[in-house]
Amino acid sequence: MNSWIFGDWLNAHPMALWIIALGVGAVLFMVLATVLKVVRTRLEARAQLPGHGFASAMSQILRRTNWVVLALLCLMAGIDVSDAPLPWSGATISHLWFVLLALQGALWLERAVDVLVRRAVLARGDASRVTATLLGLLLRTFVWAVALLAMLDNLGVNITALVASLGIGGVAVALAVQTILSDLFASISIGLDKPFEVGDFIVFGAVAGSIEHIGLKTTRIRSLGGEQIVCSNTELLKQTIQNYKRMQQRRIVFSVRISYKTDVERAAAVPGILRDRINEQSDVRFDRAHLARFGDSALEYEAVYYLMSADYNRYMDTQQSINLGIMRSLEAAGIALALPERIVHVSAAEGASEAEPVMASERG
Repeated sequence: MNSWIFGDWLNAHPMALWIIALGVGAVLFMVLATVLKVVRTRLEARAQLPGHGFASAMSQILRRTNWVVLALLCLMAGIDVSDAPLPWSGATISHLWFVLLALQGALWLERAVDVLVRRAVLARGDASRVTATLLGLLLRTFVWAVALLAMLDNLGVNITALVASLGIGGVAVALAVQTILSDLFASISIGLDKPFEVGDFIVFGAVAGSIEHIGLKTTRIRSLGGEQIVCSNTELLKQTIQNYKRMQQRRIVFSVRISYKTDVERAAAVPGILRDRINEQSDVRFDRAHLARFGDSALEYEAVYYLMSADYNRYMDTQQSINLGIMRSLEAAGIALALPERIVHVSAAEGASEAEPVMASERG
């Protein structure tokens, strides 16, 4: 290229060609450095405004620019402009172009993966911090593995055997540590799907307690009895989990039993009493109250209401207040609650003395 810019006489002066190459590379480097600095400054300024997460992400990605790689790329551009003599062939310089571009591209992509993973996962809560770290590590490893294989392939290295060896070795390692890998991927699944978080109260199987820690391999639960339960992430995800912290409201069903000696008019008033006592409470929604069935020893009423709170203590306080109110109202109306009773009929068997009664029937 220098033949039509500088003339043929420069071909006899290699030192002059190298000076030109260095000068062109230096000017190009300063221009690119200035442009990158201006762009990054503007992106950082926009990142301070709400709703400009993309600008913040791009600013962090540009910070991963390697100035040594950029300087070498500028120098190579200067060499290409000046046609400065090189001690190696032209094919080598093309390989070097690819290696440097792939290296800088891998640096930018690594930072992009890290930023995107942290923004996507950590935005969902502190419980995903372990997931973000593990997922980011796996993706960065994949990026560098692909970049390294591409560089070696461009340099003429036969990577087919290398990839095959890595595949066979990966299968062997996966079989050897399949339990650990299963728990690791289960941890990623918990972090992304978030069936529960730290602080949630869950029930599965015979275990009930609050989540204390979600790790790479295990999840630790503080049970109601006070002991800590350590459960494998894989085994935990195989269970049907009830998450009570995410309960937005409670549906409560309770029953009241009154005596069969109650007359019909008073028995018909009981559902209204139940409704009124429920509606007296705050943050509740009455659903229904009915004479549900004729029990063995009592008339059984069933009432249903919704408590607009997931707090168990709040539920118990509300139910206690309802129960006491029902007792006062039934007492004022002259309605007796049913007590468990048993009626035993005794008769003398034919031919037996009166001192030897025989049980004929009983009702519980």
